[in-house]
Amino acid sequence: MNNQAIVRDMNAIRKLGIEALMEKLGPLGMVEFMHQFDSGYGDYTKERHSWLDNLTIEDISLEIKNMNKV
Repeated sequence: MNNQAIVRDMNAIRKLGIEALMEKLGPLGMVEFMHQFDSGYGDYTKERHSWLDNLTIEDISLEIKNMNKV
């Protein structure tokens, strides 16, 4: 396939990308590369509020001081 060609079909783009990764990285490298883009699960915003909403500046300051002692 010509590198200058415009590919509009997402399935074709995905197939070409996987082929390129396999060629350059091998099967294990391809899988490791693709794992970087795992979107995870859950609702990060809600979870973040559950552990940050009650945190005070004093708590943060104390935590920083404790980290610096190590």
